[in-house]
Amino acid sequence: MTTANTTARGIASVADRRMLGPDAQVDAKALVLEPGKWGRHDPFLLLAEDWFSTVGFDWHPHRGQETVSLVLEGELEHRDNRGGQGVLRPGDVQWMTAGSGLFHAEKAHEGKPVHMLQLWINLPAAHKMDEPRYQDLRGAAVPVRREEGVEARVFSGRSGDVTGPAVNVVPITMVDATLSPDAAFTQEVPGDQNGFVYVLTGSGRFGPDAAPAKAGQVVHLAPSTGRDTADELRVAAGGEGLRFVLWTGRPVREPVQAYGPFVMNTRSEIAQAVEDVQSGRFGAIPED
Repeated sequence: MTTANTTARGIASVADRRMLGPDAQVDAKALVLEPGKWGRHDPFLLLAEDWFSTVGFDWHPHRGQETVSLVLEGELEHRDNRGGQGVLRPGDVQWMTAGSGLFHAEKAHEGKPVHMLQLWINLPAAHKMDEPRYQDLRGAAVPVRREEGVEARVFSGRSGDVTGPAVNVVPITMVDATLSPDAAFTQEVPGDQNGFVYVLTGSGRFGPDAAPAKAGQVVHLAPSTGRDTADELRVAAGGEGLRFVLWTGRPVREPVQAYGPFVMNTRSEIAQAVEDVQSGRFGAIPED
């Protein structure tokens, strides 16, 4: 129920993910948030859904953004050229702040199939050259908001009285929610944040007009009615239940220049990133 100090956050649109065929890295890929729509999705840059078992994502550089990887099925093995490595299992999240740059690899552990989501978040100019860091957030360990028919794992930001452990540069809310058939859920959305919901399984209705959405669809939240207010997103599960991931974030509102895994503010900064990789300033790629 919406309280006296909040309004219901509306829904701007519901869209299908765009399925892509296999390529040299993955067996299948879908774009949930397509790159290039910087103003519409700010601070989010893209959201990809990937299925793979053999190649995955071999050594590649990043600079100027954060990547948030959520494992849905299988086990994901990650390594970087600063000594970090580990295995993520279903429900686990890796929050990587690429900052000034590093090399990174993500592959299917022991060659078994992996199904994952990866979100890219823009960093403000003042933080694009921060020291890289990792946060491995284990799904079994993150705090859970529990209500009748609802289990919501809070990785970042707040849901109800539960606060997630992720440390943010840009304020971000990330909630992985599972609803029993016909259950209801309300999530507070800060008035100064954009956001979206990606439906993983089942179906539900979202917002004050009960917009329907099902697995494989993305629900874009409408802009807030006021930057200094808090809104509420209302969700009602369908008869088969519902699992979705919600992300909201404060827009960066800066120019975006993107080239592959580099996300900066100007073309000259992109050129510098390429030069830094070629000259070895990102460090060496470890030998397998």
